[in-house]
Amino acid sequence: MRLFPPALCASPGPARRGGVTPGLSVKAPMEMWSSSSTEKFYRIPEGKGPHSVGCTDLMTEDAAEGSFLRLYYPACDATDIEEARWIPDKEYYQGLSDFLNMYRVVGERLFHYYVGSVTCPAKSNAAFKPGEKYPLLIFSHGLGAFRTIYSAICIEMASQGFIVAAVEHRDESASATYFCKRRSVSESQEETAPNLEKEWIYYRKLKTGEEERCLRHKQVQQRAQECIKALNLILKINSGEEITNVLHSDFNWNSLKDSVDTSRIAVMGHSFGGATVIESLSKEIRFRCGIALDVWMLPVGDDIYQNSVQQPLLFINSEKFQWAENILKIKKLISNDTNKKMITIKGSVHQSFPDFTFVSGGIIARFFKLKGEIDPNEAIDISNHASLAFLQKHLSLKKDFDQWDSLVDGIGPNVIPGTNIDTSPAEPE
Repeated sequence: MRLFPPALCASPGPARRGGVTPGLSVKAPMEMWSSSSTEKFYRIPEGKGPHSVGCTDLMTEDAAEGSFLRLYYPACDATDIEEARWIPDKEYYQGLSDFLNMYRVVGERLFHYYVGSVTCPAKSNAAFKPGEKYPLLIFSHGLGAFRTIYSAICIEMASQGFIVAAVEHRDESASATYFCKRRSVSESQEETAPNLEKEWIYYRKLKTGEEERCLRHKQVQQRAQECIKALNLILKINSGEEITNVLHSDFNWNSLKDSVDTSRIAVMGHSFGGATVIESLSKEIRFRCGIALDVWMLPVGDDIYQNSVQQPLLFINSEKFQWAENILKIKKLISNDTNKKMITIKGSVHQSFPDFTFVSGGIIARFFKLKGEIDPNEAIDISNHASLAFLQKHLSLKKDFDQWDSLVDGIGPNVIPGTNIDTSPAEPE
């Protein structure tokens, strides 16, 4: 049994190329997990912008076809409000265990021990900060991930004045997700029984003989529709329309009325989420630009390369994940469009983008390849700064993010223009 595929929350990396890379045995020494009690105490970085950040969860409809997202937003200062839990349900531990080919009983115990008490530096259901119109960013997670584990990126964007809707996809690419369904009359006869119950959807593995590209292309179509549905939902709230959140949070959704700058909307995602960005841009012109973090191009349909993505697009790659075939597809999409850029962060790995890189100590990080040679905080700062500069230019923002314009061209410490991958044809022997 494999314990760990090439990359959590990710796609098959260069070592895989359509197959599954053999990983580590489940019988790996438990000492690696418990060698130091200090391994537990790491924090997701706070936002560096001028705004305090709040977050809240939103689910519509009592069916899988509804929207499910975590909203990060500029918030009123509130020192008395608790931070949000990073991974809110034990079923996510079970889903991660399935995705990593670990026994659930082992994985749930390990995840609970190491990250069960982790919070993200955003205040749960804090009051929304009114007074200006904020640009909107829709975020799409990677394979095996879910809505909460890119909080370092989403919180930074919210602290800089964005409303960020992190979608949780229900295409069976998340480690776990759920919808709330109504109990039958017989089940809810007891007065103490809640009217809704969680119906969990876990990651679906490839079936024997199943072609991965076919499955992933079908999934990316659904993912793009879920991003567009999330966009429509936020704009509906912005217009003052009443919505029903089946999760019954204390957040006042009416406070978002007239708070979104509807002319400044972008889409962003990591790995499979990067492919979702490309698909979403091709389907929805209201997304004025997109940012693809260490994109996995396999799910992208052939039709997309025929000039179907007109909007500006920034590719931010890690040094260790990409491979020639994937890069050639990126270059084909970029073509000669000067508004499409690609940069690479030196010393980074595929896991330099999700939060696991911040909450894992040295032993765990090396075991799971969660950290690269570059400091995780520096890597995420480069990615966030380049993203902000790109968004300022293509959303016509009046901010100071242009101080990082050079990063978009791959100029600066620990960043290079284009790619580190050699895509030249192999010399004949």
